[in-house]
Amino acid sequence: MPRRTQVALHFEERGEGTPVLAVHGWTPDHRLMLGCLEPVFTHRPGYRRLYPDLPAMGKSAAPAHIKSSDDMLAAVQDFVDDRIGDEPFLLVGESYGGYLARGLARARREQVLGLALICPLGTAVEDAERRVPPQQVLRPDPELIATLDERTAEQFTDVAVVQTPRTLRRTREEIITGLDVADTEAMARIRQNWTLTEDPEGGEPFTRPTLILTGRQDHMVGYLDQFALLPHYPRATYAVLDTSGHNLQIEQPDLFDAFVGEWLDRTAAEA
Repeated sequence: MPRRTQVALHFEERGEGTPVLAVHGWTPDHRLMLGCLEPVFTHRPGYRRLYPDLPAMGKSAAPAHIKSSDDMLAAVQDFVDDRIGDEPFLLVGESYGGYLARGLARARREQVLGLALICPLGTAVEDAERRVPPQQVLRPDPELIATLDERTAEQFTDVAVVQTPRTLRRTREEIITGLDVADTEAMARIRQNWTLTEDPEGGEPFTRPTLILTGRQDHMVGYLDQFALLPHYPRATYAVLDTSGHNLQIEQPDLFDAFVGEWLDRTAAEA
């Protein structure tokens, strides 16, 4: 099948069955989504999970012609063509990956069996336009922070609402590992053209089972702008989880697993 972008995305694959495409956010890599979702699928056979690295992140290159979110979405479209083809699939997106996932759901409305959005960008794409709460730490651990090197402490405290050894371990393994290898020069180029040309919610409503999870203390993308997405997703469960920020899957893992599991139940019932 001819490629539009000539960019081959590095990816990890787990399991067999209905494809599940998981798109991570801005700067981390596929390990974020791997850590999110693999615990959910431990006792759920029948799903083929695909975890790509977006261009400029992880092990995926971003050649000079990749210079906008339109190009990023085109690269994901190519990945679907190459690895899924015409087969119906489930789609999960986190943060910026949730923005791209919404664009993909618009483009492949009949192929996407269900859409799950984890702390996605809402109706306001640019930072200055978002309605976000002030940064808060509800469960601080100064002694834990004191044991960290300066860079790790900065990266962890920049996002953590819950500071515990467990959230630190997962942040290191699933998020900071990706931050360390991102191509920041290429990302700066792409960031100049961050808004998709086609509004993901500009077409007909997406009527398949949908899940939108947000963090009450998420000071990066907030939770108010995502509520405005609901008219476009009439089958959406929308939840704001307290005691969680932008990494709610790490800070509220039991609730995260329960909501994603229920979404999978809904999509399976309608498949």
